[in-house]
Amino acid sequence: MTPPANDPFPEVILGNANRRFSGVTSTMLQVLAHQQDQASLVVLGAWHLPSATPRVRFFTLLRQLRSQQAKGRIVVFHARRNNEMIQGLILRFLARCTVRLLFTSTAQRHHTRFTRWLMKQMDSVISTCKAAADYLETSPEKLIPHGIDTERYQPALEPVALPADLLTPAQHYIGIFGRVRVQKGVDVLVNAALPLLACHRDWALIIVGEIKPAEQPFVNGLKQQAERAGVLDRVVFTGPRPFEELPRLFACMSIVTALSRNEGFGLTVLEAMSSARAVIASRAGAWPDILTPEEDGLLVDVGDVPSTEAALKRLITDGDLRSRLAANARQTVLDRYAVETEAQTLLDHYRALAQA
Repeated sequence: MTPPANDPFPEVILGNANRRFSGVTSTMLQVLAHQQDQASLVVLGAWHLPSATPRVRFFTLLRQLRSQQAKGRIVVFHARRNNEMIQGLILRFLARCTVRLLFTSTAQRHHTRFTRWLMKQMDSVISTCKAAADYLETSPEKLIPHGIDTERYQPALEPVALPADLLTPAQHYIGIFGRVRVQKGVDVLVNAALPLLACHRDWALIIVGEIKPAEQPFVNGLKQQAERAGVLDRVVFTGPRPFEELPRLFACMSIVTALSRNEGFGLTVLEAMSSARAVIASRAGAWPDILTPEEDGLLVDVGDVPSTEAALKRLITDGDLRSRLAANARQTVLDRYAVETEAQTLLDHYRALAQA
């Protein structure tokens, strides 16, 4: 699928119909950066795109697909949301070329009747992990896991200090990343870690993520627990941090936890592994697919505070185990979860779909 010279007609259209930046947006953008030079590709919608990315408005695209130039062409439309599937169906109905529709399903919940109907209209449905695939009525054509930018998230060659405004009286940090709420299992981490922080005064918790007003009572309760345990100075809620700062924050951590009660895919684990951090993850999202327990990370049951405390204690007290898991985690990402691998696998699937 090499872009034809002097031919702007798209081979692949990527849906981008949500003006709110989300995990779906993030994964699409990361992959897009490795696909643009290998296919005639355009994004439907301008939200959050780098300036050099080809983008198009819906009616402009529709006119192009209805032009004389469109006759005999085959275009693949990749949707990741319901409204994008609807856009694809409209384009297929009105275009003068063949529009093949692809949908990526990542949700780990039972789909509505309308979503199930939309998926049945697709030419191909794929998913990112077994947990999401299990919610589909029909098995997906492929499982294509997300990848991570291994250049952006990479091991630190030297110890990395926290930003000055986050410094705590500790030398080692346990991190958790994502919007601070019950769904992310922040309370599981706090309840598991407080007894350990009382015994290991060179360790601290760093909780990275936005706190919505509705979640403030939840956060206040966690802070009160930390205060009663006498470790409030070593439980830091950072609030939202700049996107460009995240690799540094991952590199600061000795342990990264991902303890969601439910998760779509969950890039946090891959970001931590790519940064060569020791990871503890709940059995949610794609994490049981990604992690091999005792080899490149540790898995705990969802909401299981005692198991999480036991896993934290092992990693806090065993530096050799932390180092081994961290090194293996980085290699796992390089071998299986680099974003270049995801981008190429998707391009191969687009090509097969166009030729079907």
